Amino acid sequence: MRVLVTGASGLLGREVASLLVRKGHAVTTFQRRSSGVDGATDHSGSLTDDAAVTAAVRGVDGVIHLAAKVSFTGRAQEFDEVNVQGTRRLLQAAREAGVRDFVFVSSPSVANSGAAIAGLGAEKADPVHAHGDYSRTKAEAELLALATDGPDFRVAAVRPHVVWGPGDTQLVERVLARAARKRLPLLDVGAALIDTTYVDNAAAAIVAALERMGHIHGRALVVTNAEPRPVGELIAGICAAGGVPAPAWSVPGPVARLAGSVVERAWLRLGKQDEPPMTRFLAEQLSTAHWFDQRETHALLAWTPAVSIDEGLARLADYYGSR
Repeated sequence: MRVLVTGASGLLGREVASLLVRKGHAVTTFQRRSSGVDGATDHSGSLTDDAAVTAAVRGVDGVIHLAAKVSFTGRAQEFDEVNVQGTRRLLQAAREAGVRDFVFVSSPSVANSGAAIAGLGAEKADPVHAHGDYSRTKAEAELLALATDGPDFRVAAVRPHVVWGPGDTQLVERVLARAARKRLPLLDVGAALIDTTYVDNAAAAIVAALERMGHIHGRALVVTNAEPRPVGELIAGICAAGGVPAPAWSVPGPVARLAGSVVERAWLRLGKQDEPPMTRFLAEQLSTAHWFDQRETHALLAWTPAVSIDEGLARLADYYGSR
């Protein structure tokens, strides 16, 4: 297939594009800077630019859409412009260009109102009750994407949960940096049971979604390693791989959620561009269970994770050891 991957300069997008190249597809990428993917053709541009989006989808058979504004804080308008309006623009351009298949890469947070999740599947995206502008706009975009599904334009949503691996700046680098400065507490002693996804597994599932579109279009699927672990154990494993001491102090979850709300408002009021040390959404993610039933995902995608959590941590240790 001729496949366009948006957001291929990020950890997951780069691995998706690389895997497609290795599988023999003709890959183009679309993002604001070079993807660095050998064998792919880069298109530079923004989802806010009509002409750039139209040019990017020309001549392709399938689109895998990963590009998004991902942050724990920021102006609501920025999330809307990229995550909602950018997705709307890409969907329209793809349909007009005759693209057949469109995989929207979403997030389980689109259906999470802050309560614990234990063994659920892909509940319907709910922008009204989603916490934070990232989750809200991804929920709106997912609903928008799935509403365009039909026989001639097949759309599916894949929700990889907490993706990590070597080179990850969203989770791994933040954990290591804050743990090294002793600014990373456990919440409720790190007991919350959570699913995560090693990056190779997430990429393989997304590519499988494109190849299995006839079986899954019109649906949303959550993707994880299917190995729920206490969040404190996972953080300790990341710290060990990166050679820094694991956090040894704990804060009650309700206290962290309240503090996160205060810090988040302060960051917005001060116009800070860096990530705050805590937000309500982050506190919820670190103090409540969120693990998922993967049986339907495995059956529909004809896919299972190839890299275990332990193997992923070993690869992470090799990565930091080589540096």
